[in-house]
Amino acid sequence: MILAIDVGNTNIVFGGVDEKFHISFLCRISTDTDKTDDEYAVQLKTLIELNGVGIKAFEGGIISSVVPQITPILRLAVQKVTGKTPLVVGPGIKTGLNIMIDNPAQLGSDLAVGAVAAIALYPKPLMVIDMGTATTICVVDKDSNYRGGIIAPGVKVSMESLTRNAAQLQSIGLYPPKRAIGTNTADCMRSGLVFGSASMIDGLIDRMSREIEGTPTVIATGGLAPSIIPYCTHKITISNELLLIGLRIIFDKNLR
Repeated sequence: MILAIDVGNTNIVFGGVDEKFHISFLCRISTDTDKTDDEYAVQLKTLIELNGVGIKAFEGGIISSVVPQITPILRLAVQKVTGKTPLVVGPGIKTGLNIMIDNPAQLGSDLAVGAVAAIALYPKPLMVIDMGTATTICVVDKDSNYRGGIIAPGVKVSMESLTRNAAQLQSIGLYPPKRAIGTNTADCMRSGLVFGSASMIDGLIDRMSREIEGTPTVIATGGLAPSIIPYCTHKITISNELLLIGLRIIFDKNLR
């Protein structure tokens, strides 16, 4: 089993993944750039042990991060907890992806990891939706080529921008209203955020599908996916474990 860690702008997701892609535990903590490696080490060790996993069970670790200032801190934390130096997804790491974008070096590690897992697990062509601080959709064609995608503001980012810039609007929960036509301010906002985000995803799937050959398999991951994806009209599979599985695949490629 390895310790796989996905660092996002809002949350850090980590878990134990074995060679058969079984997830023995999955935890989510807040991303905090002010924490030290000792503080992260305490959090990691505590949550691992709370899930009944022994530290000696880990053969290694791997980190994917979109927050560069946290990456070396977490690397040290993992070393302190497991006694092993983790791999970090980035330059020099083999992913097996054929990246067909203008500048492959610009591809975010989270997008690469999600695509690697999706290629291994699902029929191609495919699209991977990741709903976190940003909403991203990446496209892999029928020949497993990474073709590109979109980046849009995340649902909570949109809500925070709306409430910050409109004096009479307050933050709301992301559960959907009963109808698309809201009859009060809160329900109007919920409809715009939940149904509006779902409609955006449906529309983007339609547009991007016309630019590739074949009907894509669509997979969604990220903390906000369960709040939005059920209201999309397309068939979309939600996988909370997608990036951890991708990290296991990349770990194995580089271990060999």
